[in-house]
Amino acid sequence: MAVRVLIVEDNAVARAFLARVVRDSFSEPLEIVEAGDLESARRLLGLHPQAAGHAGVFKLALLDMELPDGSGLDLLIRMAQYPALKVVTTLYSDDEHLFSALQCGAQGYLLKEDRYEVLVEELQRIVKGERPVSASLARRLLAHFRLPGDRPSRFGDSALGGLAPPTSSDDADRLSPKEVEVLTYLSKGFTLKEIASLMGIKWFAVNDHIKAIYHKLWASSGISAGAARSAG
Repeated sequence: MAVRVLIVEDNAVARAFLARVVRDSFSEPLEIVEAGDLESARRLLGLHPQAAGHAGVFKLALLDMELPDGSGLDLLIRMAQYPALKVVTTLYSDDEHLFSALQCGAQGYLLKEDRYEVLVEELQRIVKGERPVSASLARRLLAHFRLPGDRPSRFGDSALGGLAPPTSSDDADRLSPKEVEVLTYLSKGFTLKEIASLMGIKWFAVNDHIKAIYHKLWASSGISAGAARSAG
């Protein structure tokens, strides 16, 4: 059975480019579906009130952050319970945009300005479950979890319907000592393999800690699936 991939991008040239990246990132047969705006994407995903259904679940969704009828971050929130792997594609390379995408539920981040070979390699890593974190982003994440009363948030943006998540001090939203240790090493520029060696664990265990941090980041945003559906 073909792997279904959704590309949400308003620029036709960029859509074609991303489709090539996807084709070279998978060895399995693919069915690539394209959408140029949020309205079309919602229908294809079955998220639109008038959606007639779709011919199967998408395994991967590439989402542009800026679309003619709104923000790709809005779609990310609405896809909270959708089983696809969600990857943001954007021209913005700053950590502020990346942090916002991760809070909204993105599981990967691709810069459209990167070289073709780099994008293929990065997408393959994301699909395999590897989640590289930059040193600057790791520092932002440490600040986010260590200062629950002053967490950075982008949900006040009008593109997200003015959603402003409450902060939380629940234990479930706090990092474990191991997770703090992983982020601290990442903030100093160590690789996953180097961190594994320093902590005396396997590299995939380090990656599991990063996944757990991402999960807590999403939980700490305070946005439920119901709130996402009612936004905008």
